[in-house]
Amino acid sequence: MKKKNKKKWLKFRHRVVRNLAYCVLYPYSVIKYGIKIDKFKEQGKRAYLILFNHQTAFDQFFVGCSFKGPVYYVASEDLFSKGWVSTLIRFIVAPIPIKKQSTDVSAVMNCIRVAKEGGTIGMAPEGNRTYSGATGYMNPAIAPLARKLKLPIAIYRIEGGYGVHPRWSDVVRKGKMHSYVSRVIEPEEIAALSNEQLYELIQKELYVNEGVADACFVSDKKAEYLERAMYVCPFCGLSEFYSNANEIECKKCHKKIEYREDKSLRGVGFDFQFNFVKDWYDYQCDFINKLDVMQYTDTPIYRDTASVSQIFVYKGRKLLFENAKLDLYGDKFVVTAPDTTTLNMSFDDISAVSVLGRNKLNVYYKDKLYQFKSDKRFNALKYVNIYFRYKNKDDENNNFLGI
Repeated sequence: MKKKNKKKWLKFRHRVVRNLAYCVLYPYSVIKYGIKIDKFKEQGKRAYLILFNHQTAFDQFFVGCSFKGPVYYVASEDLFSKGWVSTLIRFIVAPIPIKKQSTDVSAVMNCIRVAKEGGTIGMAPEGNRTYSGATGYMNPAIAPLARKLKLPIAIYRIEGGYGVHPRWSDVVRKGKMHSYVSRVIEPEEIAALSNEQLYELIQKELYVNEGVADACFVSDKKAEYLERAMYVCPFCGLSEFYSNANEIECKKCHKKIEYREDKSLRGVGFDFQFNFVKDWYDYQCDFINKLDVMQYTDTPIYRDTASVSQIFVYKGRKLLFENAKLDLYGDKFVVTAPDTTTLNMSFDDISAVSVLGRNKLNVYYKDKLYQFKSDKRFNALKYVNIYFRYKNKDDENNNFLGI
């Protein structure tokens, strides 16, 4: 019997959708984000692997406006677990699914398949939008993947996105952005480099640090929801914060910090030792990397209230509990539902923890995936950081905290 030919990933409708979307998304992006999007005039008819730094939720649309034809983006499994919405997205643009925070062989095979069919692939090697304004950790696996695809790499830089719309904020500020292809790494150059050299080159070319006063970004809610990113006070240690308008306040010592139009920070009535969120964020990471999490195995470090859903990857989701208590310990998460049902998630039984969007928390526990969603001020980042600190506690050289 002859095997049936596998259906092609690339479809003519993807090109049609891209051209129609461009007519809407290009002017929308310019108006909403104040962005200057440079078209990649040297593209020709070649397919590329587009690697971009990740600053805003709209980054993929900026990329799409620079390139002719459809771009097949690598996207997390959460996008494919929304029922009929996911079905529609797969039909019109066919993104490439990947399981976040894990090695996904099927994602690699699908990328190779798209490349062989002549498709352009887009991905953010960080896998996360920056919380601090600086390009974050990239999985070293990006180098061997890029080599396997045998495509020229288009390095796509997005600048000003953190100033215009920080990950932790709901507000788009008035300011300027710029996105463009900064260079192309040809297959011949890739072949001449080791995986380590290629990885270092990609890191270098995509690194953007916006922890500097390089422009003004206007809003009357500049600090609002900064507590989604910050949970370590330089005066109190582990703490919680509350933001309002342009200020954020520690709930323990009640010191207030102002977030200014040039992205700088200033203490209200005192000298604050950090000039930018990046400086404070780096201090927070260093604090957690030195934290003895085993001191917190009997008493929770933090307690939140959240809805709990089980995610059926690539299918859908089921709401399990509303208003459940979520306790963060140094070695586990404990979920207590309103009906007193308790789920004790030992870190030893968790394979990964990740933040989606601004502050949704995904926990890969045993063979199940749970998602926690709380109120707008919920800090999901601390759960990720404490989990990874536990995992790294016996490895002094591993400071990766999950983002």
